[in-house]
This record gives sequence, structure tokens and C-alpha cells, in this order.
Amino acid sequence: MIKGAKQKKIVKIILIITFLFVGFIGYGVYWAFFDMNRLPRGEYLTEETSPDGTYTLKAYLSSPSLSSDAVRGELVFNERNGKTKNIYWNYRESTAKIKWLDNKTVVINGRTLEVPNERFDFRNQ
Repeated sequence: MIKGAKQKKIVKIILIITFLFVGFIGYGVYWAFFDMNRLPRGEYLTEETSPDGTYTLKAYLSSPSLSSDAVRGELVFNERNGKTKNIYWNYRESTAKIKWLDNKTVVINGRTLEVPNERFDFRNQ
């Protein structure tokens, strides 16, 4: 009896360690390759403010040395002391055309986003 209980405990410990390890590796891959907060800053292109002044969308051009240009769109929360959030990242673009349809809907290079929750990242397409 004691031997079986000890084996179950060891199996549970091994499973917990395995799940923690897999979770840590999974988060590391996400952080290294998909986290929009780690995008390069880039060179300022343009910006447009929402009709009610709540948000400003700033566009930046990133020109990495080994790949094509990319445009990053940064949403600025004007009423929250300038807090920012990356909401747009598209590869093989070098210009940014921004148009606000209303206070919460913005079109960036033909892609419509509802701010502040929606975002576009070409890596997830």
C-alpha cells in the first residue's frame, strides 16, 4: 500500500513539473516572437487623433536590415496620461494612411479596427 501511494505522489510531482516547464517554454516563445509590446520603435511617420480626442494613433516605420519595411501603429490614450498600446503591425508597408470613422473605429491602410481592444498583427494571419 505505501509503495503505491508513494509512486502516485512521484507521478503527480513529475506531471506538475512537466506542465510548468511546457507553460514556461510556451510563454517564452510568445514573448520572443509574438508579443506586440516588443516591436521595434521605428521612425515616426504620421498621426491622427480620434474625433472626440480620446485616442491618437501614431504610425512608425520599422526598416530592419535583413527584411522588408513594416508599419507599427501605436494607440495613445490621451486621457490616461499618454499610456500607449501597439494595435497595428504589418509587413511590407512603408506608408501609413490613417482615417477615423468615428470615436472608436479607425482604418489603417485599409484595415478597420475597433479601439481599444482590436488589433492587427500580420504574424497571426
